[in-house]
Amino acid sequence: MKNKEEMENQRMTHIAVERNRRRQMNDYLAVLRSLMPPSYAQRGDQASIVGGAINFVKELEQLQQFLEAHKLTDQQNHQQQVQYSMIPTTNSPTAVDTAVEKRSNVADIEVSMVESHANIKILSRRRPKQLLKMVAGFQSICLAVLHLNITTVDRSVLYSFSVKVCC
Repeated sequence: MKNKEEMENQRMTHIAVERNRRRQMNDYLAVLRSLMPPSYAQRGDQASIVGGAINFVKELEQLQQFLEAHKLTDQQNHQQQVQYSMIPTTNSPTAVDTAVEKRSNVADIEVSMVESHANIKILSRRRPKQLLKMVAGFQSICLAVLHLNITTVDRSVLYSFSVKVCC
């Protein structure tokens, strides 16, 4: 008789522990869901919430990198302006304009590759049809775009591509 009572007691304890674990997990998921925009977890299941949180964090990291790069670019432009202001002027602002224009034509590119997959980040000035040209360029060298994320601030844009080598 005591053995049955112990088994029943263990079963009830197990049920209570499991109920508490589920309640705690639901509380954590509710907090996680409250920390991100609703569009990242449209369904209420665990996988959607966790997956949405992962995507949200990735986009926040990307935005942070973009803002840091933008800040660095602004600092470099400020340093260039200070250097140009120290140069004696000769009534010819075209030399300074050309130098700044050449700097703005440069894009910062970061590539990381694992087997046949690559992550490509491109920070540049915004230009018309730039994305279309990049995607067409990737396709012309046998890179299939799997995922794309775009972040813009002022006149700068950060493109983050996830690509696969398809040839």
